[in-house]
Amino acid sequence: MGEETTSLGRIFISPRAIATIAQHATLQSYGVVGLAPRGLAEGLSTALTHHPARGVYVRYEGEKLEIEVHIIVEHGTRIASVTQSVANTVRFHVEKATGLPVDSIHVHVAGLRINHEE
Repeated sequence: MGEETTSLGRIFISPRAIATIAQHATLQSYGVVGLAPRGLAEGLSTALTHHPARGVYVRYEGEKLEIEVHIIVEHGTRIASVTQSVANTVRFHVEKATGLPVDSIHVHVAGLRINHEE
């Protein structure tokens, strides 16, 4: 867990707080139309518990902060550009908000959304 000691005491940043920051940053990225659960079991559990940061998973390994994002991309956008944009946006927002360096961000494209109105 992210931890920092200041002159006033200790600060703890939970993985869920980081996941919420990453979720908002992801949804602001161009070409992203939504987030997806990691698998069927997690999809059912997040639907039942209404987990706010569905599709974003945060892992602390010692001093390393790893973020995994599962996205749904808009059809017709360049997938490589969208994933690079998501990784850069998430890294910027998490580091800016928490002050913790992000070691790695893994972006998984779980699907494409096709707009039939076109």
